[in-house]
Amino acid sequence: MATRAIGESAWRDITETLWPRAAVKEDGLPPLLIVLTIVTGVVDALAYLRLGHVFVANMTGNVVFLGFAAAGAGGLSVPGSLLALAFFLSGGIVAGRLAGRLGDDRRRGLRVAAAVELALCAVAIAVAAFAGQHLGSGSRYALTALLALAMGVQNATARRLAVADLTTTVLTLTLTGIAADSWLGGGSGQRTARRVLAVIAMLFGAIAGALLLLHLAPVAPLVLAVSLLAIVTVAARSRARQHGRPRPE
Repeated sequence: MATRAIGESAWRDITETLWPRAAVKEDGLPPLLIVLTIVTGVVDALAYLRLGHVFVANMTGNVVFLGFAAAGAGGLSVPGSLLALAFFLSGGIVAGRLAGRLGDDRRRGLRVAAAVELALCAVAIAVAAFAGQHLGSGSRYALTALLALAMGVQNATARRLAVADLTTTVLTLTLTGIAADSWLGGGSGQRTARRVLAVIAMLFGAIAGALLLLHLAPVAPLVLAVSLLAIVTVAARSRARQHGRPRPE
């Protein structure tokens, strides 16, 4: 019976995360946030592997890198980490301003934020395409700024949406929840499957981004990111329209 209950709980978590109709109580947002989590893995793969060992979404990593550099460690980009931090914070400011104008419509807020991200990543595609395979320092800094700005918008928007266990850019608390709330940890295991899906999504994004980068060109991961952001933008708009339609009597 316990095994059956665990299985039913996990299946409920999965359907409420990936199936929009089941996630209606969360405005249908969970599957779209999973897609944004994939985007995070894609762009951080490009950032770390080709933009000077910086992150554009994981700001904890950049703070730690700055500490390493301050201690005298080599192979790190202090300007790159500082640039990423500055533009990530700027993205948060932009998202806050947008949220203040858009009000409490969560679907519209996600749609607008995803559209802003899409535009920033489209500009990044132009920069990467112009630079080609060998990114100079100017191209690297431009891409770092654009992508960190986009991820700042995404992270601040996800924070405002406050969908449980779907922050889209960080996994530390997600992994902590998997362990602390597990049956081994004395918890109920609630939302474990959702948390695992978030981890898998970011891992998948990182693998896809790295493969595209290593076997094609720096522009390839950005094309994937823009494609995913377009899906989120269109889907969020579609759900907003469906939500606004009067139900038939």
